Amino acid sequence: MVQITKDTIIGDILDIAPQTAPLFMSIGMHCLGCPSSRGETVEEACMVHGVNVEALLNAINEQIAASEQQ
Repeated sequence: MVQITKDTIIGDILDIAPQTAPLFMSIGMHCLGCPSSRGETVEEACMVHGVNVEALLNAINEQIAASEQQ
């Protein structure tokens, strides 16, 4: 099972789990294709967008786990 941490690069997450894109869009990351957003860590994105990093990590990891079980 893949485990996403606060240091994981968003581009890497989108490459291995593209179904997580709506989670990033929901926190205001609307330009997921631009190099700067794809190069940020989860923690950096949360700081910029004022989001609790642990809450987002839980949502991402839950979504990935659910799709791995299908």
